[in-house]
Amino acid sequence: MTADLSFLNAGLGLKKASKVVKGGQLVNVVTGEIYPADVAIYDSRIVATGNVQEYVGSETETINADGNYLVPGLIDGHIHFEVTKLSPTMFAKLMLPNGTTSIITGLDQIYGIGGLRAVRDCLKEARAAHLKMFFGAPSKLPYTVPSSTLRYNFGPKEHKQTARWKENVGIWEVVGRFVIGSGDGKVGPDRQVLKSFKIARDNRLPIYGSASMLTGTKLTGYICGTGVRSDHEAYSPAESLEKLRNGLFLMIRESSVVHFLDQNIRMITDKKIDTRMIGFCTDDVTSSDVLKRGHLNNLVRRSIELGLDPVRAIQMATLTCAEIYQIDNLVGSISPGRVADILIVDNLERFTIRKVIADGIPVASDGEVTVKLNPPKRKGSTMKSMHVKSVRPEDLVVKTKLKSSRVNVVSMQISPDVPFVRKRLQATLQVENSIVQPSVDKDVLYVAVVERHRKTGNRAVAFISGFNLNAGAIASSLSPDDNNIVSIGVNPLEIASAINEVIEMNGGQVVVKDQKVLVSLPLPIGGIMADVEPKEMAKLETNLDEATKKLGSKLESPFMSMIFLVITGIPDYAIIDKGLVDCNTYRIISPILGPA
Repeated sequence: MTADLSFLNAGLGLKKASKVVKGGQLVNVVTGEIYPADVAIYDSRIVATGNVQEYVGSETETINADGNYLVPGLIDGHIHFEVTKLSPTMFAKLMLPNGTTSIITGLDQIYGIGGLRAVRDCLKEARAAHLKMFFGAPSKLPYTVPSSTLRYNFGPKEHKQTARWKENVGIWEVVGRFVIGSGDGKVGPDRQVLKSFKIARDNRLPIYGSASMLTGTKLTGYICGTGVRSDHEAYSPAESLEKLRNGLFLMIRESSVVHFLDQNIRMITDKKIDTRMIGFCTDDVTSSDVLKRGHLNNLVRRSIELGLDPVRAIQMATLTCAEIYQIDNLVGSISPGRVADILIVDNLERFTIRKVIADGIPVASDGEVTVKLNPPKRKGSTMKSMHVKSVRPEDLVVKTKLKSSRVNVVSMQISPDVPFVRKRLQATLQVENSIVQPSVDKDVLYVAVVERHRKTGNRAVAFISGFNLNAGAIASSLSPDDNNIVSIGVNPLEIASAINEVIEMNGGQVVVKDQKVLVSLPLPIGGIMADVEPKEMAKLETNLDEATKKLGSKLESPFMSMIFLVITGIPDYAIIDKGLVDCNTYRIISPILGPA
């Protein structure tokens, strides 16, 4: 009550502003106007815009905009921040200089390892680093169907616990499979997810989607069955347009490995589509990519280059995302009562950010953080997350009982255009001593997943194509959405070496050749994050990918392509700790088809 009364008095001018931003051109994303205006800030919030002289006192600090544009802080509408491998503090150091002051995230990766306590810790840490983390409660965890193994699952019980959290914006990442089943009536919806929908409705929380490649009756059934508000998983402009025409907010995704921005912006400009229900998100990004291209600022800049009006592009990165998640009373515009997240931009077309104000505090200037942001001391179970023994090469083979010297197998074929998509490749492989041999010449390699959360002893091995390794192996304990250890290599000996190195360093990523470590990246926080400065993380990421390319890979980002092999919501195949998954039938299948 005291805080509200203070802001009331500040808004009335009875308390003088802490700071005033003077001499700017205000980009009003509500009205679409640009006009001269000053901004008065009290504590962390905006109290007035325009002529704010009556709010200025003798102790009011002045921030000079020098005629530059005043833009709201940018909002990423859907991001798994843990994929950057940066702790919340280090992630804030990466985001703030690029103008991103708010994100919506499920914290699903750290939850599966550390539970609700780890989620609360992340929210607290981000808040101390001046980054707004709005929490989208995962529709269920694990997201995989069939269920892979996590340390902590998320279901109706957890939804009841988190429904009242002030950071909770609703149910997040509702995968189409959870709602429509197989779509033909043979496999029904997930009953636990339906129970969670009721909890959301009882608490007036909205539902947000993940309807990859759903069209036609499957899309309309999904919408009718959920009351879903938005989607971020459109794989083509036609799919984007269909979702918009069916009343969904659309978030155009531009991640570090999946690039959908250009074609969707061209669809908007060619068809003269109204952008009032279109926002931006990045979903999964690497530190190296953000430092090279930027974050949402890059999406705004690129959209303008493609012909979108600058104010519309800015609206998509600010107000629309805030409206999608019904947080526009807090962020998304430079308006009284909102958090004082303000960017000072010198040219709208180039969208060059000169200064960033977050929570009413100048936090970055010309691409560099200007405040001290130190991570807290780490302790607890997330610092010891590798609950698994070392593996042996003989644990990591594909065996067959067939009395044949050759067999036909299914290999997951990575799409060079959309690395998340795995198609079916049939290959013929040699059998030696009942073990199906991978083939470097045919680019049919082993891919293995080793469970590391509950000591189940689960080991799954199948085949992968598209990585083109001619030697060695790569491995990672960051592998959304279950973060078991995933590895690809030319033989079991190399894969075992890579996996054991990940276990030995308490989580991380590694490249090996001849059973020797070429490059490694320790990730001690849950096996998925580290307190590493963004620029250093970018170097380590680049080193990993470059070392993998020297082993033969032609992929843009081999590690980003590998870590998503466990996602079963994207066709046609995936691999979890329980085996190879047919993502059309959602059944565990054998990679062996029969004798050749």
